[in-house]
This record gives sequence, C-alpha cells and structure tokens, in this order.
Amino acid sequence: MRVARVISAVDTHACGEPGRVIVGGVLDVPGDTVFEKKCYLEQHADHLRKLMLREPRGYPASNCNLILPACHPEADAGYVIMEQVEYPPMSGTNTIAVTTVLLETGMIPAVEPVTELTLESPAGLIRVRAEVRDNKVVAVTFENVPAFAMHIDAVIDVPELGSVRVDVAYGGMFYVIAQADQWNLRLVPENAGEITRIGEMVKAAAQEQLPVVHPQQPEIAGVTIAQLSGPALSPQADMRNVVVVSTGQLDWSRPATWTGACDRSPCGTGTCARMATLYARGKLPLEQEFRHEGILGTVFTGKLLRAVDVGAPYPAVIPTLSGRAWITGTAQYSLDPDDPFPEGFTVGDIWGGVDQ
Repeated sequence: MRVARVISAVDTHACGEPGRVIVGGVLDVPGDTVFEKKCYLEQHADHLRKLMLREPRGYPASNCNLILPACHPEADAGYVIMEQVEYPPMSGTNTIAVTTVLLETGMIPAVEPVTELTLESPAGLIRVRAEVRDNKVVAVTFENVPAFAMHIDAVIDVPELGSVRVDVAYGGMFYVIAQADQWNLRLVPENAGEITRIGEMVKAAAQEQLPVVHPQQPEIAGVTIAQLSGPALSPQADMRNVVVVSTGQLDWSRPATWTGACDRSPCGTGTCARMATLYARGKLPLEQEFRHEGILGTVFTGKLLRAVDVGAPYPAVIPTLSGRAWITGTAQYSLDPDDPFPEGFTVGDIWGGVDQ
C-alpha cells in the first residue's frame, strides 16, 4: 500500500449528529491562538477539511474536528471545527464529541464520577464538566461563550416565500431563526427535504438583508446557518428545532437546488442562540432548564447562568448545554498519491450545485 498521508480519527455521534475527531496525522498548525490556527487552516490548508468531509470519506451531514495543542495556559487541549462550507467558531455537538473522545481514548485522563477540563475553541475557552461511569462518558455539560440576540421579529423578503419573520442570534455562530408554522411545516424526518429548502432560502436572504458582526470579535460576521423552530412533540421537551447545515451555495436561478442537510441533533450552539432569543423576549429566565429536541427526538438541556456585557445594546447571557456522544468507530484514513480526487468530490444528486 502506498500512501501520501494517513489520518487517524475517532468517529462519534452526539444525539444523532455525526462528528469525526482527528487524533493523529496532524501535529500542529501555525498560530498563536486556536482562532489563528482555524484561520490558517481555512486560508492555507483547506484540503484537510475537504479530504475528510467530502466523498468518498464523508457525506453532507458530516462534521470533523482537529485536536491540537492548546495555546491558552488554562486549556487542556485545543480543537478546530470543520463543517461542509465553514469553520465555525464554536459547536456544541462537536464539543461534546471532542470531550468524549479525549476522555474515552485516554488522551486526557478521566476521573470518575466527574472530570473537569477546559478546551480552547476558536471562539474562546470552553469549561467542560464530564460525567464518567465505568470509563464511559455518560454526559457532557459545557459553559458556552456569551450568547445574544441581535434582531428580534425582523421581517425579510425571501424569493418564493415572501415576507418572513425571523430572529438573528449568536450562540457560537450567527443563526437566523424562523418559526416553522409560517409554512404549516411539521419538524419531522419525512419533511426534511422541505425543511432544508426553506432553511437555506431564509439563510441566504438573511445574509443579504440582516448583516451582523460580533461586537467583540469582528472577524466573526454574517449569518451562516438557519434554524426552524416549533412546538415540542415529546412531553420531555419544551421546544423542537431543526438546524439546516449548508453543503453549498444557494443558486436562486435553480430554486429546486438542494444545498443543505438537517442537523441530526438538537444542535448545541443553535440551542444557545434560541435561548438567547427567548431571554430577550422575557420568556426564559436565568437558571431555568430548557429542553430542546431535534428532528430525531433526542434532547439537549440548556440553561442560562448569568447576564454579561458584550459591549453592545442588547442583552447577552452565558449559557450551558448538556448532552451525550457515543463513539461509533475508529479508522485510519489514507490518501494514495495516485488518487484522482485528493480533496474528495461532490455530486449534484445530494450536494449543492456549486463547489464548496
């Protein structure tokens, strides 16, 4: 066997959302912070993301994380999150996956019944509390970066859909959030195609009509992801959502083009963003649990700990989120020097119509 490189990874799912964690094959990348390392990968080494997330090694709903040495003295490890069209500053499901892999593989020693650790994400330090039983991580709770709503009940014009009422909030990424009842749409697996189509169209319109910039990190700007919200279907949850993850760029000249995938989990940063909008409306007080279910019926539990000042004229809060991940396999992914697809490939039957 001839290989140009070998990448060692652990595959997981966090309440349904697949997350691959690279544990070997990449020693480090340049940068004095994990945010700078993210930028380096994005600008100079994007082939790694494409290799691991496109076919034949990935598929539209895949996520990937690269574990790196931490830059901050308080952090135990750093990680960069890679998705189909972006490098998010923060991701809840991927944080849960990374924590589970670090502890269950012994990269960081696990202490029962609770292991506390600090991870350095591109968005900043993430304090994590993992419940460990019989060497298994059975729950992960992390304290997220500040979440806040920038637009409440804004009205945007979406081609084909008309006027749509939305919120825009930050929970580690900028989300546009719309109520699914505007289209009499139930958030269930059999409607995933229509959920994806509407979510991508609303996101594209919000990007054009509602520009946003993080008040403390101006490098983080623009709506990059959509969330449709609706009533819970289970008595064990307070609300249901589906987040639509882009797999390409929407082509308005081809309205039927499918360019996204539904998050299989209740979405961690999406839940934090949703809680921020509820807090801004006075509907979710501090220290009250919020149980958010996803398209598969799995639940993340969030809570708002305290109000903070992010230097902007809207209320910000520190959220926590709890969930669980399961390891589904380990693998060594290789690249043959003669492989005609060194960065993988996409095909228009399940991917977006343009290059990612």
